[in-house]
Amino acid sequence: MDDMIETKDLSLATSLANGSPECRPAPYKLWLYTNYDCNIRCSYCVAESSPEAPRRALGLARVKRLVDEALDLDIDEIFFTGGEPFILDDIYDMLAYASARLPTTVLTNVMLSKGRHLDRLLTIANDNLKVQVSPDGARPEHHEPHRGSGTWAKTVEGIQRLLENDFHLVLSTTETADNVEYLDELADYRQMLGIPERDHIIRPVAKRGFAQEGIDVDVTTLAPEITVTVDGIYWHPLASPGSDDMLITREHFPLAAALDAIQVQLGGMDPSDQAKLHKCR
Repeated sequence: MDDMIETKDLSLATSLANGSPECRPAPYKLWLYTNYDCNIRCSYCVAESSPEAPRRALGLARVKRLVDEALDLDIDEIFFTGGEPFILDDIYDMLAYASARLPTTVLTNVMLSKGRHLDRLLTIANDNLKVQVSPDGARPEHHEPHRGSGTWAKTVEGIQRLLENDFHLVLSTTETADNVEYLDELADYRQMLGIPERDHIIRPVAKRGFAQEGIDVDVTTLAPEITVTVDGIYWHPLASPGSDDMLITREHFPLAAALDAIQVQLGGMDPSDQAKLHKCR
């Protein structure tokens, strides 16, 4: 997923009350877990997604209402993730609705971006829509140990198809023991594709979900990025299914109530923890 380990600047619609137009309380991103089923199984998946995982979809009507409320609250960006969002028939309607209103990024393993799936994606393409893809290496042996046999070639083919159709691509790489010594090769591959460095995220594994190793993260180390799943609203997209340590509320609406609850939680933190999270943009 998009730079979810890296601490980001905090923001929220009530920002200017702080007296500085450059400093805003949190959060300014909205993450939507559209579903949990996926066409592959990654060994470090935070969401515990796989072909066997129950779908547990948010649904189009709920997504539209969340987008509308995010717009009213001055949320800056919306991210769609899963699971594999393009398994869903209504993902195209979700992305069209969101990107007509706000900058929108969809996270995908890009393997389904061909044939009728690509045709449908092309019908909603616009300057507000980005596609985030996750190559872990420039060679199969750097990518497949954690994502499955045969996945590298399909990922590369999907990336090429989207670039040929002028989509704005963002690359997101998970650093593992299999690729850490070869990230320069991946950077060369990115340059060959014509993707700028600013559109390449490299992040460590978080010890969440399927991952048995990685860095420990919690609400004191992650700047809040409001995250909606079928189960409720969470502090950050690294919240794992079945774990409530980042749960804000079980209620999806109003979204403003969850943002208020996050502010209360921030206010109750130790000042040193607040200082780690709160930065100016």
